[in-house]
Amino acid sequence: MSENIDLNSVLNNMKSIDNKTYKQVMKVLEKRLESLQESIKEYQIPVILAFDGWSAAGKGTLISRVLHSLDPRFFNVFTMGKMTEERRLRPFLWSFWTKTPAKGRISIFDKSWCRLILPEHCELSTKEKAGFYYDISAFEQQLKDDGFVILKFFLEISKEEQNLRFKELERKPETAWRVNQHDWQQNKDYRNFSIQFNEMVQKTNFKGSEWSIVDADDTKFAIVKTIRIIIDRIEAEIEHRKQKAERPVIYTPDPIVVKNNPLNIDLFKEINDKEYKVRLDFLQQKISEQGYKMYTKRKSVVIVYEGWDAAGKGGNIKRLTERIDPRAYEVVPIAAPTAEELSHHYLWRFFNRMPKDGHMTIFDRSWYGRVMVERIERITPPDDCARAYKEINDMELHLANHGVIIFKFWLQIDQEEQLARFEARQKDPLKNYKITDEDWRNREKWDQYEAAVGEMLKKTHTSYAPWTIVESNDKKYARIKVLEIVTRILDKLL
Repeated sequence: MSENIDLNSVLNNMKSIDNKTYKQVMKVLEKRLESLQESIKEYQIPVILAFDGWSAAGKGTLISRVLHSLDPRFFNVFTMGKMTEERRLRPFLWSFWTKTPAKGRISIFDKSWCRLILPEHCELSTKEKAGFYYDISAFEQQLKDDGFVILKFFLEISKEEQNLRFKELERKPETAWRVNQHDWQQNKDYRNFSIQFNEMVQKTNFKGSEWSIVDADDTKFAIVKTIRIIIDRIEAEIEHRKQKAERPVIYTPDPIVVKNNPLNIDLFKEINDKEYKVRLDFLQQKISEQGYKMYTKRKSVVIVYEGWDAAGKGGNIKRLTERIDPRAYEVVPIAAPTAEELSHHYLWRFFNRMPKDGHMTIFDRSWYGRVMVERIERITPPDDCARAYKEINDMELHLANHGVIIFKFWLQIDQEEQLARFEARQKDPLKNYKITDEDWRNREKWDQYEAAVGEMLKKTHTSYAPWTIVESNDKKYARIKVLEIVTRILDKLL
């Protein structure tokens, strides 16, 4: 059989493969796959391969064979079957988001994110189960929109074949540990498990990330079919990118018009020094006690601070956290993304910093940069920025479905107050590091940013992650307002 073999004609009518044909076909497929890995790097394509299926269906063997001809420096394999304590304390997609590949790399998952809805996984909360299929759909869509190739394989074997494999594994001392009581229960109750698997596959079979059902009774056939599907899908993506590269993208201006901008509020709200001290002491003591309740009740909190340059985010965060046990919270300052962060989906770096249950994470600036600075400065294509509103809402919904309490604060000041603070910073040797040329450039685009912020507030204000606009011309008033809102909501939810 030559390397010019017509694989379609050879394989379409097969359900099993003899050894001679298998070796000949694999020689061709492995060369093509090896070549494609170079193209994946060249075209910076992030690839996800997810393998699921029946116990003893041969996922490990199949993964090993798929990777046999690939350069191990450019792929990672993750075994996702065991629900660890670390995974259990976070939203269920966290463990997959944080393992999504950078551009030009491949992530292989032994057991997929879709499997977590099965009865064997009882770790999902009631809210998570209710929102499971929507969260999965949003997760896959976000990755596909960012150029990911997602291939999901379900390995199907018969009840009889599974029974034989279990017995063969148990016969050898070195493999007997691989068969447990749950495996035998799966074989005994094969029909019921089949119904569960079918439902999972049908409800998570999305366009562009469909399931490929692989008959794995014959291992060699399963290997050949899987590699062939991988090759076809990646070749199609490369062809798509070649065609796209031939059509230059022209970024057109993105005028923003917002009616009834929510930023148009009365900023002249103040608090006198005496009342400020009394309220601050009371509220800080209260949030300190709530920090302990958060831990004992395993409730996590995410607080997002956004606002104008010099609006007082740092001082506000300091007063919020001053008396909280420092082991219970983390403050994450968000700057321009690093090269590593830019090689991933833009939400990747934020999922990596989400709190585990019982803890608080405070973001000093956040994922909202996607629809503000990246939009105004034309760092990101307009279509990507427009899509980000739904992506952000879906991410926050996923957190809320896990039970995360989300606060989002926009610290609002007027142009005159900002100018006064800029000038004060320049004169103060201890604070002039805070003022940069970029701050002055951003100030020149005040009207554009104001419109973008108004649109952002309208499109991402939800019941599960509402925005609060904080009048911040008076820093002390702003600090008390934030503390009062956080403590009041935590009182209610804890």
